[in-house]
Amino acid sequence: MIIFKKLSWFFKEERKNYFLGVSALVLVALIQLIPPKIIGIVVDSVAAKTLTANKLVSWISLLVISGIVVYCLRFVWRKHIWGGAARLEKLMRKRLFHHFTQMDQVFYQKYRTGDLMAHATNDLNAIQNVAGAGILTFADAFISGVTTVIAMMLFVDPRLTLIALIPFPLLAILSSKLGNKMHEAFKDSQGAFSKLNDKTQESITGIKVIKTFGQETEDIEDFQKKIDFSIEKNNKVNNLDALFDPLITLVIGMSYIISIILGGYFVVENVISIGQLISFFNYIGMLVWPMFAIGRFFNVIQRGNASYDRVSDLMREESHIKENTKGIKEPASGDINYQLNSFTYNGDEKATLTDIHFDLAEGKTLGIVGKTGAGKTTILKLLMREYDDYEGTIKVNHHPIQEYTLDALLHSLGYVPQDHFLFSMTVRDNIRFGLPKATQEEVEKIASEAAVHEDILGFSNGYDTMVGERGVSLSGGQKQRISIARALLVQPELLILDDALSAVDAKTEELILTNLRESRENKTTIISTHRLSSVKHADEIIVVDEGRIIERGKHDELIALNGWYKKMFDYQQLENKIEGGVR
Repeated sequence: MIIFKKLSWFFKEERKNYFLGVSALVLVALIQLIPPKIIGIVVDSVAAKTLTANKLVSWISLLVISGIVVYCLRFVWRKHIWGGAARLEKLMRKRLFHHFTQMDQVFYQKYRTGDLMAHATNDLNAIQNVAGAGILTFADAFISGVTTVIAMMLFVDPRLTLIALIPFPLLAILSSKLGNKMHEAFKDSQGAFSKLNDKTQESITGIKVIKTFGQETEDIEDFQKKIDFSIEKNNKVNNLDALFDPLITLVIGMSYIISIILGGYFVVENVISIGQLISFFNYIGMLVWPMFAIGRFFNVIQRGNASYDRVSDLMREESHIKENTKGIKEPASGDINYQLNSFTYNGDEKATLTDIHFDLAEGKTLGIVGKTGAGKTTILKLLMREYDDYEGTIKVNHHPIQEYTLDALLHSLGYVPQDHFLFSMTVRDNIRFGLPKATQEEVEKIASEAAVHEDILGFSNGYDTMVGERGVSLSGGQKQRISIARALLVQPELLILDDALSAVDAKTEELILTNLRESRENKTTIISTHRLSSVKHADEIIVVDEGRIIERGKHDELIALNGWYKKMFDYQQLENKIEGGVR
């Protein structure tokens, strides 16, 4: 029952609807007491040979009227109770999705996509059932059971009623014990479902890699193990749930036996009439649903309670990025002053970045180069406030970036990540994702700057071509250039290219960089790359190795140093010549 306390905030908001729904249930329970009573009266009239055609028509008419009224009242309670449950699901989904959008990188490193999907589907459905089926079964079972017992005592005999109900406390005791076990079992079941979701999502996303390495059989076997584990946990829930129905049948059967023996004795002794005994049996039959509803009720609330705990744990997670809601709301623009003493990823012992200091004047271009894993992307992540727990300061226009609201900071950035992501919609909509009202002319102009316009015209439906999930129908270079176009369209104050030209050839790379220099003459750009040709024309280049700046200067200055930059530049030039010769 604790789940109702946890959801009390919602029931307070929806108290009017639930009051109307439960009131309709009460009326239904009261009206349903009429038919067994009428049947008993008719039977007694037949036994006494006093039943007339007019009386029979009157009783039948009353039965029909009661049936119509019950039909209408059932519509009322369904509308208000199930409607309330639907609103709870809508509200919970909205809150959970909003929570997802507010979380930081640490959160998404902790929780896998499949697990989050399980929370957003199965768990929310189980919570919704508490507000729908849970309220229904609780109210209906309680109201129907109580009114039926009262009718048995008033219309038949109190002694017979009390004795017939002797087995029922056994049901309450065993149901409570089964309910506690079901709570734990269902929690394990939902956990197994989350793992199965993780596996499914991972396998589908990585299907190309699986096929390339010929690991289909092994992956299927691993998937089968996850299914078997999930089935094992679900079977435990189902086995516990299956114990409710036989238990209820046993209790009802014991009640029938007591009623037949004692009720028959009362009829012989003229304590009650044969019609009253038949009514009594009908009332016991009406207790079958409340008893079965109790079993269903424990199932629903235990599932809902376990799911609510899982979702609540998720909702209690807090982002490590704290927004200054009263901060600077104007778009962040101006000189960038990057003074980082140290940054270490959570769980790592060694610092990822150390002594990263540079100034980038507004309208200038900075190149960041270094080998894979040197810390280039981490420098950019800190600038975009993906992490805040570092020693030092990062300022834009002389203000620490924490003094800006997140909208003010992030809306002034155009970011093209190395793991480019496209949405499953048209090419046009992907390009204008950050500016949905952009015209076709604006889209085509920016696509030309990103050197992808001609490619798009060659697609089956041009700009209306659906790119598929994560841009699966496009090549790596096409996805990169569409991502660049998407970032350029919003005309950001600061454009960040994180190894965003790795999948294009040298000629296309040079064309894109030339277009960027022309279109962003007075705007700031940061290019992080391992291909030195991408930063030859940068106003300053920093070379990062093992989280430290080991060289800095312009292209010619770094060549003159004859250090890492010079060696890597010569190597890449030689590599390009060899590739050109092979072609």
